[in-house]
Amino acid sequence: MGTKILLVDDHQMMRDGLRVLLEKHTGLTVVGGAENGRQALELTKRLSPDVVVMDIGLPGLNGIETTRQILAGHPGVKVIALSMHSDKRYVIQMLKAGASGYLLKNCASDELVRAIHAVLADQRFLSQGIAQTLVDHVVRDSGGSAGTAFTDLTAREREVLQLLAEGMTSKQIAREISVAVKTVETYRRDIMRKLDLHNVAELTRYAIREGLTTLDR
Repeated sequence: MGTKILLVDDHQMMRDGLRVLLEKHTGLTVVGGAENGRQALELTKRLSPDVVVMDIGLPGLNGIETTRQILAGHPGVKVIALSMHSDKRYVIQMLKAGASGYLLKNCASDELVRAIHAVLADQRFLSQGIAQTLVDHVVRDSGGSAGTAFTDLTAREREVLQLLAEGMTSKQIAREISVAVKTVETYRRDIMRKLDLHNVAELTRYAIREGLTTLDR
């Protein structure tokens, strides 16, 4: 079968287009497609892909958290971010989550193919624009330890924060992540306390700013 690839993007047309482009290349087989993070986790377990091509702006469980969970359970899988976001926060957190590559969605198809071959050879692959973003970050930033959602919150708190920002009620979140409603309320109080935020509007703005969700959700 060659290299097995799982495509994760919440747009069917994007997944279909990538499948056509990738399967033109000998040795690359798209074994499945997921429209959200939870489905990606399930399909990774069931299909055992070699490479996961991962969007970041996924509903419910964003691509950063999905990548982190995939690699925790399947450390041999390679994840390549394919995103419209070039902001350094997305890039840095995706790489910290364990992604081996980061490309922008406007890249040429042959660049994605090169990235797949590179990560399978245990190399990192960054598109030129992303590499420049990281260089600018190193040059301009002091490297201070200012807190972010990724340092101040637990993985579960980040998950709850994203769902709150996407408009879910405590009851809906409890059903989504299989916990009690009171547990969700406790998470929300802890999140607000840690971040010094006081209402859902502030939580939503914070989640967007930190890259946990996007305005197009």
